[in-house]
Amino acid sequence: MLDLAILGLLEEQELHGYEIRKQLREHLGLLANVSFGSLYPALARLEAAGAVEAIEASGTVPAKSTAPPTGSLSGEWAVLRSRGHSGTRGRRSRKVYRITDAGRVTFTELLGGAGRADDARSFGLRLAFARHLAPQARLGLLERRRAQLVQRLGEVRGATGGSALDVYARSVVEHTADAVADDIAWLDRLIEVERSAEVLTPGVPAPEVLTTVARTEPTGREGDNQ
Repeated sequence: MLDLAILGLLEEQELHGYEIRKQLREHLGLLANVSFGSLYPALARLEAAGAVEAIEASGTVPAKSTAPPTGSLSGEWAVLRSRGHSGTRGRRSRKVYRITDAGRVTFTELLGGAGRADDARSFGLRLAFARHLAPQARLGLLERRRAQLVQRLGEVRGATGGSALDVYARSVVEHTADAVADDIAWLDRLIEVERSAEVLTPGVPAPEVLTTVARTEPTGREGDNQ
């Protein structure tokens, strides 16, 4: 999932590692807990695979002071304070990452996810970047997730027939079934919009889809085994 998210963000624009983490945490809440300890190894792995490349971009950072030591604690403290308020700036290089042509191929493959079972998190991430899919691939993503939830709903409803369930356990199962049914209804609306659009340009979703997504997001409550 992290590779998909990184490639999706870099498909939009070139980014520093810090900016990638910020967007992962703030704009893709499904990866809100990502750390630099997992981000930079992922970037290194993608770079080694030729999916991304790092370029040097200048960044502005505080310049080091060349003032000599004063020989006293009070003098040293004064020098440190003067460095902080001097406004002197220097420049150094920072890595900026960008996606490659090979990375775009990998991104498309990960985004389509054909033959893979999507849980709520991975499906939500793919849907967030679904504008990059061709219309039929986007529709396939929605239909595949719907089929998975229909199967899940049957399993959950079947569990309510168990005589061993007390009133509390039964209420939990029924609540889960309601949540799954809500997600199926939400997917039905998205699928209907995708199918009814008169003209669908590859990589450009129907405006109605974006409106629907903004109005009713997936609940992620359907009890996937994650």
